Parts: sequence; structure tokens; C-alpha cells
Amino acid sequence: LKADIQKYTADAAKLTKEIAELDEDITIWEGDIKAATNVREIEKGDYDAMHKDYSESVDALQRAIAVLKKQAHDRTQKASLLQVKALNLIPAEAKKAIDIFLQNVEPEGLAVSAPEANAYEFQSSGVVEMLSKLLDKFIDERTTLQKEEMNSKHAYDMIIQDLTDSISRANSDIEEKTMEKEKKKEAIAEDTSMLAATTQDK
Repeated sequence: LKADIQKYTADAAKLTKEIAELDEDITIWEGDIKAATNVREIEKGDYDAMHKDYSESVDALQRAIAVLKKQAHDRTQKASLLQVKALNLIPAEAKKAIDIFLQNVEPEGLAVSAPEANAYEFQSSGVVEMLSKLLDKFIDERTTLQKEEMNSKHAYDMIIQDLTDSISRANSDIEEKTMEKEKKKEAIAEDTSMLAATTQDK
């Protein structure tokens, strides 16, 4: 009985230590989930802002190109180009080219004579080409950004799934070891009682 009590006590102590280690692991994994979620939220915020910029730029460029191609020599064209110029993603050299175009060519529809109209057409085709290249560039960059976001989200989901599974397994182990520990304590109590009775009988 004394040997049994000693063994059960050692087993219970071992189980207590293992449960404490599992609790510590869970705390670390929960911290990892929180940290990963914070990083993911920052990444998502950055992505949303960049995606919005690219989408606004693409929309504005598409409108400006359509207006320029129509050769609508009026305020609509100027407004479209000024909107493009105001975008965050437009490079400085493109803004300068738009400025030069707006300053040098201000024809007024049918009142324009043939040479001025040709000069205007030549300049506007140059601006259209520049804006079309920017449009292609921004569409490509937005597509790359979307792919990176998908990969980032997938990686985050995998990490969270792995950590959640680890926590779930640890909680299951804790439950199992706690029940086992209770059984050992019951066995200790039972054997201690039997030992007292046996000693008394002796």
C-alpha cells in the first residue's frame, strides 16, 4: 500500500507538471494568434488603401482616355485630365506632361483652324499613349497586389488553423490528464484509508 501510494503521488505530480506545460503552450499559441491577427489587420488595411488608389487611378485613366479619344475640346477633357493629375499614383513626369498639354493646347471646338487642330490631335495622341501605358501598368500592379493579398490571407489562414488545432489538442490532453490525475488522487485516498485500517488491525 505504501509503494502504491508513493507511485500514485509521483504519477499525480508528473501529470500536474504536464498540465502546467500544456497551459503554458496554450498561452503562447494564443499570443501567436493575436500577433498574427494584428499583422494581418495591418496588411489588410494597407492592401485596401492601395487597392482603392489603384482602382480610382484605373477608373480616372479610363475616363480621361475615352474623353481624349473623342476629341471633345471642352471642359470635360480638362476636368478629366485634372482629375488624373490629382491622383496619388500618377508619376511626376506624367503630371508635367498633362500640365504642358493643358497649357499649350486650348482649342474651342469648330472654331479651330486646320493646322491648330492637327497640332492638337498630335499632342492629344501623345497624352493618350502616355495615359494608356500608365493604365496598363496600374492594372498589372493591381493584379499583382490582389495575388499577394490572396497569398497573404491563405498563409494567415493556414497559421491560424495550425495554432487552433494545437490549442484544441492541448485542451483535450489537459482534460484527459486532469481526469487521470483525479483518479490517482482517489487511489491515494483509498490506499491511505486502507493503510490506516491495516495498521490498526495489526
